[in-house]
Amino acid sequence: MHGPVHAPIRRTKIVATLGPASDRDGVLDELIQAGVDVVRLNFSHGSADDHRRRLQAVREAAERHGRTVAALGDLQGPKIRIARFAEGSVTLAEEQKFILDVSLDRDAGDATQVGCDYKSLAEDVKAGDVLLLDDGRLELVVDRVEPPRVHTTVRVGGKLSNNKGINKQGGGLSAAALTDKDREDLKTAVDIGVDYLAVSFPRSAADMQLARDLLGEAGKHIGLVAKIERAEAVADEQTLDDIIRASEAVMVARGDLGVEIGDAQLIGVQKRIIQRARSLNRAVITATQMMESMIQAPLPTRAEVFDVANAVLDGTDAVMLSAETAAGDYPVETVEAMVRLCLGAERERSIQESKHRIHEDFSRIDETVALSAMYAANHLDGVAAIACMTSTGYTPLIASRIRSGLPIVGLAHSPAAQRRMALYRGVVSLPFDTSGMNPLELNQHAIEVMVKRGLAEIGDHIILTRGDHMNAHGGTNTMKIIKVENV
Repeated sequence: MHGPVHAPIRRTKIVATLGPASDRDGVLDELIQAGVDVVRLNFSHGSADDHRRRLQAVREAAERHGRTVAALGDLQGPKIRIARFAEGSVTLAEEQKFILDVSLDRDAGDATQVGCDYKSLAEDVKAGDVLLLDDGRLELVVDRVEPPRVHTTVRVGGKLSNNKGINKQGGGLSAAALTDKDREDLKTAVDIGVDYLAVSFPRSAADMQLARDLLGEAGKHIGLVAKIERAEAVADEQTLDDIIRASEAVMVARGDLGVEIGDAQLIGVQKRIIQRARSLNRAVITATQMMESMIQAPLPTRAEVFDVANAVLDGTDAVMLSAETAAGDYPVETVEAMVRLCLGAERERSIQESKHRIHEDFSRIDETVALSAMYAANHLDGVAAIACMTSTGYTPLIASRIRSGLPIVGLAHSPAAQRRMALYRGVVSLPFDTSGMNPLELNQHAIEVMVKRGLAEIGDHIILTRGDHMNAHGGTNTMKIIKVENV
């Protein structure tokens, strides 16, 4: 269990959202140097041209710094919102009456009523329901429904401003997951060349399947990420598993999910989603408010330190920053703090030991080889790394579902496959051109690449997986243990 002692490589990946803060001069370069693995383009804000320009800048900066950085486009989805107030905001007092009226003029809200852009609101709620506004900061109890008006009493009051979100406690406001805006943004995402696309508020696997159909041939290389943020998505095990299976990755979107199911349940559900995603061979991102205080402060709170570390100990592939890097005062410091916390948590021995699918049968040869390689790597003394020659990144994904302290190196000739692997925990993706090489030369070349990158040295063992036919999808059928002798 004691591999060679090399400098620790961070296993948990960092997703950072781009925005005005990252647009500031030099900041993007610093973010990528600090260790951002995936950038998030949030389609809730900005124009298609903004996203195109930002992605172009990311590709150039990654090239400059010799790093592989993936791009995640994030669709807005049917965030159900109130309309606007004539004065911009109002303050609601506890016990006062307040009306949500879907027929009201969009800009005519006042202290007694406001419009709503979700026209089916009156059909989806009944007396006794609790409506949560502005991420749960205000609570309204429904007294009676007289379409198109919903009459409520304020249970928790406060300031309410334009376009704030509405959730129903326990879930049940269910607009279709892909709006007309999302369909347009999806075309933009394909056009500018994102690597992953996140679908907001999916209720079932069918929502993910629709997104896949819309991506079509042009977007078939894009990995779909299901954002788990509706009570319905986690109401029963089957629904959650089906959504995970219909996606390449899932995101624990803790903002809306926490509002719908309640904060008390959230931490247990986060752990369950991470565990199910790993078991089903999918990647998983933990998101929302991870370093929220660092929007305005140069250091995280103790609670944030624990939150990030906890997600790392749970086995999340990636931790995500939102406003911290998109609009905060300390974008680079936030990423540096995240790097420090991930490395610290990864030192914990228990998370390097695997109990993954130890009593299960496998159905695929490539999966069997990947899992065997990890088992060997975790139990043979002197192994420095696992190297997977891959055309799609599938073998490194499967290998990375097993807990280990060793780097998994994805050797891919395709830049798209390299970028896809940038999300996987513990995977270092490197460019690897194999044209015109015979099998012996391939092995030797792989070792040279690893040594050059400081991932192995003379005397180490490397476990190598590959297929007989390089660049054939699903073709991994060979595992070799090679001693690094002369380079």
